[in-house]
Amino acid sequence: RTMDWPESTQPILTVFPRALTRDGGKAGPEVVVADNPARWTSKYGSLVTTIYGIGTADGINEAGLGAHMLYLNAADFGPRDPAKPGLQAGLWAQYLLDNAATVAEALKLLEDVQIVMVEAHGHKANVHLAIEDATGDSAIIEYIGGKPVIHHGPQYKIMTNDPTYDEQLALLAKQDFTKPASDMPLPGNVNPRDRFQRAAYYSALLPKPKNDREAAASILAIARNVSVPFGAPYKGFGIYNTEYRTAADLKAKRYYFELTTSPNVVWVDLTSINIEAGQPVRALNPDNIALSGNVGEMFKPVQRGF
Repeated sequence: RTMDWPESTQPILTVFPRALTRDGGKAGPEVVVADNPARWTSKYGSLVTTIYGIGTADGINEAGLGAHMLYLNAADFGPRDPAKPGLQAGLWAQYLLDNAATVAEALKLLEDVQIVMVEAHGHKANVHLAIEDATGDSAIIEYIGGKPVIHHGPQYKIMTNDPTYDEQLALLAKQDFTKPASDMPLPGNVNPRDRFQRAAYYSALLPKPKNDREAAASILAIARNVSVPFGAPYKGFGIYNTEYRTAADLKAKRYYFELTTSPNVVWVDLTSINIEAGQPVRALNPDNIALSGNVGEMFKPVQRGF
């Protein structure tokens, strides 16, 4: 995934152990869902990239589920229904990583809660979510007009931003990528429609990787191709540079992170970190140009945070 935003989202790589109690009505210390907030105890440990210290933008869990939250201007979670436990949108991904091992389990869990809009740093959490698991299953989840629209199946594995996913698929269908060549016209701007189509085109051409290293390199190559260069104009938003890129190996439980202002890719093997119940939350600030390679041993215990 790529994180493209007009300011730093204050990303912190964080490892959460099992059996953490959560309050889905809080954004950091602030109560944002007072009426019937969702509460749970995490079943799985996870490795995530946090956003603004109040939620999870991206990450994986020990069972091999990945979750990725991106901006969608059209997102509409509908009016608050206090009959359902409320989950502030910044914890949407974390709720699933805490409780589900597969995409099917995650989709079932969402039937029991209501996602609730939250605001941070002057930005509303107009978001949609991509999830996938180690079996290859995946889903794109959007709330449009207050209702969930779910695209479920292994064929749904690319997501950018607006327009809605139905519209993105319709626009992609108008393109003819059946005869790839170096002189074939390809959408090349930074708007999410062009980026969606470019990612689809290059993903379809990827050769079968010979090993995990080549697989990660292949995915990061596409992520770099569809990133937003510094200073590129983004209609309606001003400048939205790519802040970081991630890739996840859901079988090896390995998570790669590349800060665009640092020269190196770092990674963490979740299997190498103790996530038993009672272990502390551990974190690492990736904004350090000296970081490189496997940084799992550099994580330090921190106050729990959200």
